Amino acid sequence: MKFTDGFWAVRPGVTAAYAQEAYDLAADGDRLVVTAPTRPIRTRGNVLNIPALTVTLSAPAEGVVKVRIEHHTGGRAPRGFELDERGGAADVRTSPEGATLTSGRLRAEIRQGAPWDLSFWRDGTRLTGSGHKSVGYLTLAENATVSAEPAGLTGVTATGLARPGAYMHAQLDLGIGEAVYGLGERFGPLVKNGQTVDIWNADGGTSSEMAYKNVPFYLTNRGYGVLVNHPEHVSFEVGSESVERVQFSVPGEVLEYLVIDGPTPKEVIDRYTRLTGRPAVVPAWSYGLWLSTSFTTDYDEATVTSFVDGMRERGIPLSVFHFDCFWMRELAWTDLEWDTRVFPDPEGMLKRLHDDLDLQVCVWINPYIAQRSALFDEGAERGYLVRRADGSVWQWDMWVAGMGLIDFTNPDAVRWFQDKLRGLLAQGVDALKTDFGERIPTDVVWHDGTDPLIMHNLYTQLYNRAVFDVLREVKGEREAVLFARSATAGGQQFPVHWGGDNTSSFASMAETLRGGLSLAASGFGYWSHDIGGFEGTPDPAVFKRWVPFGLLSSHSRLHGSDSYRVPWAFDDEAVQVTRRFSRLKCSLMPYLYRVGADAAATGVSVARPMVFEFPDDPAVTHLDRQYMLGPDLLVAPVMSADGTVEVYLPAGTWTHLLTGEKVAGGRWVRERHGFDSLPLYVREGAVLARGARDDRPDYDYLDGLVLEVYSGGAELDTTVDVVTTDGDRVTFRVTGSGGGVRAVAEDGRTAPTRIH
Repeated sequence: MKFTDGFWAVRPGVTAAYAQEAYDLAADGDRLVVTAPTRPIRTRGNVLNIPALTVTLSAPAEGVVKVRIEHHTGGRAPRGFELDERGGAADVRTSPEGATLTSGRLRAEIRQGAPWDLSFWRDGTRLTGSGHKSVGYLTLAENATVSAEPAGLTGVTATGLARPGAYMHAQLDLGIGEAVYGLGERFGPLVKNGQTVDIWNADGGTSSEMAYKNVPFYLTNRGYGVLVNHPEHVSFEVGSESVERVQFSVPGEVLEYLVIDGPTPKEVIDRYTRLTGRPAVVPAWSYGLWLSTSFTTDYDEATVTSFVDGMRERGIPLSVFHFDCFWMRELAWTDLEWDTRVFPDPEGMLKRLHDDLDLQVCVWINPYIAQRSALFDEGAERGYLVRRADGSVWQWDMWVAGMGLIDFTNPDAVRWFQDKLRGLLAQGVDALKTDFGERIPTDVVWHDGTDPLIMHNLYTQLYNRAVFDVLREVKGEREAVLFARSATAGGQQFPVHWGGDNTSSFASMAETLRGGLSLAASGFGYWSHDIGGFEGTPDPAVFKRWVPFGLLSSHSRLHGSDSYRVPWAFDDEAVQVTRRFSRLKCSLMPYLYRVGADAAATGVSVARPMVFEFPDDPAVTHLDRQYMLGPDLLVAPVMSADGTVEVYLPAGTWTHLLTGEKVAGGRWVRERHGFDSLPLYVREGAVLARGARDDRPDYDYLDGLVLEVYSGGAELDTTVDVVTTDGDRVTFRVTGSGGGVRAVAEDGRTAPTRIH
């Protein structure tokens, strides 16, 4: 939200009261409480007829400082995200000059008196802070003009933010050259500086400023992160309204944010996901290729069988078959009943897919219950559907006719929906695609009384948790997996997430990658996307360039809107490319599965921005057309028909995984690749665990394991882990040089090595 009119003035209709000084600082156990009047107190009369802000600092976890800014403290406490705050310990000290609160290496300092000055330090280096006119209580008159045009929802703007009322905002300094990442899955530039970002889940596709996954968390290349602890709409102005600050604002009387120490981006993500939840471990089979019916295409059991047989006949490993919406009867979604006109024997079909074709099965669901669905009357009668203020069921016709919405704030409704899903899983379904979750109304009443503006973004968390929990219950730990579209902070606990509705073009391929990297910078461990694009039918060149990108992501799915995505629908070369890279991915599973296990342990995504691995290299700051797949593989998708691509290789010697060619780094390289290749480089010093099989992703990674050594002939003394599908971690110590490299595990077993 833009409150100001340039640097000096506020916009018409806006009244701003800024914290002017730290008037009183008091240690309260392990908290620091500051009274901040909105005018300097020079005389006794200055204390009258002004707002004063209460600023409370605490440490919910080691290396984390929480800042809570309140105008009136007597209201109902706003609902924040579910945070694990059990690890906090703070050292609070006061003096005549001010006060400090220290947690780990992170220290917050407040200077006594005017002007207001709150700053955050690590080991003597100032990271960021808020100074003059950076902490404010703002009121908006009815005629205030601060945001977008209305979007048809009474009393709200296009982002869902009410126009008149009271708001709290804070600003944190940006240093020279400081770059901001994160804020959820965003498809614009990876570096958010200069952008205005509205945290408001929306179904806007990948070609807009809207996002399916909005997360009010960012991190910077200065080695810290910030979480604004508000599930409702949060407006960020990232070096835009005030070009030397990040501004964030929320409606109401309270604003709470957490500063999270690093010092590296990966350490920031580690601390952030300790607070908001770690990504779950997902099954090894989920890393393999997923094939879909597509959306509005015609299909029946014979179509499904022909697709699966076609993949096998062409030697393309397939792990999962996905049934999209029309596995259920039209106008009856979501009733969780197979359309017997096209699938007359669903149990038998699922058994054949499992037993004869060795496939896992995923089906599409969403939380919207059509009026024609048998579940609608049942849910409405029992009070399981969201209601309006007058007690009637909230309904509209966007998506399916007369649809209602499951109220996941009602525990009975959760159990009811989970019972329906248990029946589906008992038939033989293995995974669920949890589509939608963004179109959540604000003119309703929730069972638990949550403010509808808060529940709009938070709904997806309740929805995906309900589904993931029943999958984990039925399938067991390490076997539950979703294919989810919407999310907010904490949603990384319920993987996997895919990038939503992209288009079949090179431009959309690029924006898809930007969205995935932005999501990785927001604490999500895995991400996927529709290979070839969802909307439209890709040109064969687009499809063949997208396939390597898709199969060098953590999860890989062929899916379209109104056309099929089987590779032979494009040309014979598309078949060859799909076979080559699906087999390559299977052979890389000992490496990828360990990286996935690390993602579950630390929150650091399997596919991640370059800055995660090379935080001290300024050349990687803005790179959003390449990424690291785990710590050791660099991937640069080719986004041109003629195969031309530019890739930046950081310092060191890089070895092309497919050709063995060695290239000196510390520079940009222009290359040209055929459809069966792309820049795929192994980092110098890496020891890459390769498997003995390339026909499936779930196998015994220790049986036939080879450790590929990329040391450049240097003396080695390092370790490499292999995580089995049972979750056991085997550590090999790799020592020696040249042809004398040995790899010995803690239990005495050895692994052959291959020198590159």
